[in-house]
Amino acid sequence: MAALSFSAQAQGTAKPDLAKGSAQYGQVCVACHAADGNSTTPENPKLAAQHPEYLVKQLHEFKSGKRDNAIMKGFASALSDDDMRNIGFWLAGQQPKTGAATDKDLVRLGERIYRGGIADRQVPACAGCHGPSGSGIPAQYPRLSGQHAVYTEAQLKAFRDGVRKNNPQMTGVAAKMNDREIKAVSDYIAGLR
Repeated sequence: MAALSFSAQAQGTAKPDLAKGSAQYGQVCVACHAADGNSTTPENPKLAAQHPEYLVKQLHEFKSGKRDNAIMKGFASALSDDDMRNIGFWLAGQQPKTGAATDKDLVRLGERIYRGGIADRQVPACAGCHGPSGSGIPAQYPRLSGQHAVYTEAQLKAFRDGVRKNNPQMTGVAAKMNDREIKAVSDYIAGLR
């Protein structure tokens, strides 16, 4: 925590207020993402233990309209930069709940794609950016481990179809994947630990 405090002071920003983050989260976000950030609704992402920088980036992109989602734009528009940081850092400290893959045949294909990509179509391994265990790389790539398969599948299809435009790398990757491959890697990610 001392390193965080020094880093925040060096950047001229205040240390995140976790109590405020918890309170703000409890007023607005809890309805869709659950009290601890482990959404039980497959269409809504699990946010517990997500990198705070990634969460702040997404909230800014909802607020600006760069990431299109009318519901999230409404919520994000009411948040200040400090609010976003407080919520992001509070969520980062929440314990994630594991998920589970559901289709044995598809999960094998999903694992091959996650770990090795699809060489003949130049689809890189997901693990290259999101890590072997799905932990991601703070500030650059989100944590995926245990994410709802339904949510991941919807996001990959949105990237592929040009609906989600806030990450050119993911748009390029998903554009080379078919529905079965997207479903397979999404199912694998759900069970990733």
